Amino acid sequence: MTTGKHGGHAGIAFALVVTSTVLGIAGTDLVLPAVPSLPEVLGGTYGQAQFVLAAFVTGSAVGLLAFGTLGAHFDQRRLLVASLVAYGLVSAVAGMSTSLDMLIGLRFLQGAAGSAAAVFAPGMIRALFGDDRAVSKLGLLGSIESLTPALAPVAGVWLLSLAGWTASFDVIAVLALLLAAAVGALSRHLPALTTGKGAGGYAHLLRDATFLRYAVSHAFTLGALLVIVFAAPTVFVAALGAGLKDFIIMQITGIATFIIAANWTGRLTGRFGAERMIWFGTGLSALGGVAMLAYALMGGANTLVVTALFVPFNLGLGFRGPPGFHRAVVASQGDDARGAALVVVAILGTTAAGTAAVAPFITLGLLPLAIAAAALVVAALLLIALIPPLPER
Repeated sequence: MTTGKHGGHAGIAFALVVTSTVLGIAGTDLVLPAVPSLPEVLGGTYGQAQFVLAAFVTGSAVGLLAFGTLGAHFDQRRLLVASLVAYGLVSAVAGMSTSLDMLIGLRFLQGAAGSAAAVFAPGMIRALFGDDRAVSKLGLLGSIESLTPALAPVAGVWLLSLAGWTASFDVIAVLALLLAAAVGALSRHLPALTTGKGAGGYAHLLRDATFLRYAVSHAFTLGALLVIVFAAPTVFVAALGAGLKDFIIMQITGIATFIIAANWTGRLTGRFGAERMIWFGTGLSALGGVAMLAYALMGGANTLVVTALFVPFNLGLGFRGPPGFHRAVVASQGDDARGAALVVVAILGTTAAGTAAVAPFITLGLLPLAIAAAALVVAALLLIALIPPLPER
């Protein structure tokens, strides 16, 4: 795969792809600080409020599958514009919710509407830069995206104090509509892709053990990290006697370590190979999960220790994420849109299931969260150990 005629416009195209995926991530992280306050405003319990997060990722999973199929048949540039428009409109309506149940339902639709960028980004990056440069560009994409969980909650706290819980939805709505206009005006710089028309749909990927090795292990590694992030604000505030400031410290520390690892991954992969980086990163995450579980079993409640134990999750993901995702897309054998969709669906499905499983026990302390995270990262390590990899180039 080569850069082709789009090479001269790769910078503009990459910026559009990054901005679109970042805005989709912001649908979670900008709203995150408002979640503990929602029961007071809209009614319900802390546990029910967690479903505001779970509904978004579940809706995203549905949208990803839909856009993965649509992207195999229709111009992905036009689909991206339509996705951003729908995302903006649903976000505006979600900010008008009058009950927690209404907000949960609209969050499902919001997640589904805004999921196209995550599906199309890997294939567009492969088309723009080729496989030899794709790993480093995916690492750069991940580094830029990772600033969203670090910075968006800070902005969310500010918006919450300034104008209440609806402000984050209003900001997302405006930004999505503006970005849709920008992508539409500059779409000539993006590669005109349709992929996998005759590849056999999702069924052939779900039967491919090698593809599943990369997709599911990546999903479990990132899903464990996200389950921690989604539950941490309420666990810190309602169970550990801390505040949102402590959560922000944890986020910034984790994201900083992820960026360091992700920016080195392209070079390290070139030197040591993708498989060694995948093993190394997954092992680091598993080490973090086991250590956090041990600390929780000892009754630990210090948020600074939790922050330190969160670091291996982020380093591990930074080292294994770009080569792991790239290998999953390569393993899809040309069906890039569906392959990327299934990877992200697996991530969001894992996150939604983990968040929902932890939600009833959210006020009991660190242990339920640590059990879920440790189980996921250890399972990821077992998957890459048990299923043979793709041959190294």
